[in-house]
Amino acid sequence: MNNYSDMKVKVKRHSDYPNAVLPVKAHPTDAGADLTVVKVEVDFAHKVNVYHSGLCFEIPEGYVGLLFPRSSVYRTGMTFANCVGVIDSHYRGEVTAKMCVTAFLPSEPKPYDVGDRFAQMVIVPIPDVEYELSDELSETDRGEGGYGSTGR
Repeated sequence: MNNYSDMKVKVKRHSDYPNAVLPVKAHPTDAGADLTVVKVEVDFAHKVNVYHSGLCFEIPEGYVGLLFPRSSVYRTGMTFANCVGVIDSHYRGEVTAKMCVTAFLPSEPKPYDVGDRFAQMVIVPIPDVEYELSDELSETDRGEGGYGSTGR
């Protein structure tokens, strides 16, 4: 059991999308709530599709909304252009996601369409962090081992 079970986040339908679908969790234990496409724009200049949720959020201070692709993204041959969307607590605009083609599939990529669930929003607490410059850091068993340092 956690302390966040009673959190309510206000959600407003953007005035351009009165039929936008409220986020839903497929299962009560899911971490993320699915967002549904209300409009798709193709941005040829940047080679991305812009997926509109039609929703604006009031995320409480001290929290952030993280927008991740759904696991079904593998079928589209696309991924988020910025990998993870960060929705700050003071942002009140529409939540959208930009996706670009990243993979060759046996058939043509099938982008999401209006009515498809395209992303999931996870609301998490953000600690108030102060960064302090230091000449030394504590030692660990990993040390400076980075990319691939622990094997396959």
